[in-house]
Amino acid sequence: MTDASLPRPVTIITGASRGIGAAIAERLAADGHDLVITYRDRAADADAVARRCTDSGARVLVLQVDLADLDAAATVVPSAVDAFGRVTGLVNNAGITGRIGPFLDVPLEEAEAVFRINVLSPLIITRAAIEHMATDRGGVGGSIVNISSGAAKSGAPNTYIPYAMSKAALNALTTGASKEFGPVGVRVNTVSPGTTRTEIHAAAGRPDAPDERAPGIPMRRPGEPHEIAGAVAYLLSDDASYTSGADIRVAGGN
Repeated sequence: MTDASLPRPVTIITGASRGIGAAIAERLAADGHDLVITYRDRAADADAVARRCTDSGARVLVLQVDLADLDAAATVVPSAVDAFGRVTGLVNNAGITGRIGPFLDVPLEEAEAVFRINVLSPLIITRAAIEHMATDRGGVGGSIVNISSGAAKSGAPNTYIPYAMSKAALNALTTGASKEFGPVGVRVNTVSPGTTRTEIHAAAGRPDAPDERAPGIPMRRPGEPHEIAGAVAYLLSDDASYTSGADIRVAGGN
């Protein structure tokens, strides 16, 4: 929970209309954050998330942004600052996997879309957030959390290697930015979910993937979005004030 005597933190969450992003938004609202949430094409879902967060006392700005459009991605932080006057947190959550299948069958245009949304868009939004947060640029510091994947370490053979590559790149963003901007008050960390029960698997062509993979998970079940949200909430909290460059795996033992 936040100190009621202090200004409320303002956190941007990309891709927050469903799944892990929605769970993060609802958890942070309950923890006292005001929010900027982005979505691509599911306005009703985004509005429902916003209503639930508002019911918890949060002020919420909802932005429709196609993060494959890098010019549109560049508007996210300025829009948040215009609305709330400041940004203290960023969760780079939005991402796509591409279709599940063999590496040699991946169309180049699909791999390009994965990298635009999973790597280039977070790069742009993170740079803008750091420019606003960094104490050597007039900011008061802040915290950034990148939502990666266990696939970044496994490589996801026979599944979605380009997705794994993109998440490995996101991990490198955490490592490099945490070291470069730690001296100016910006913490950067990663949360790496394992197989989690969300709609991303249906979009990849395998809606039953979480349950299919469960026997190979030490805890014998997929994760739930709220279990990922708890790790993100920790990294954005004062309890994590000396935590930067970390990668918290929430993967049931994998």
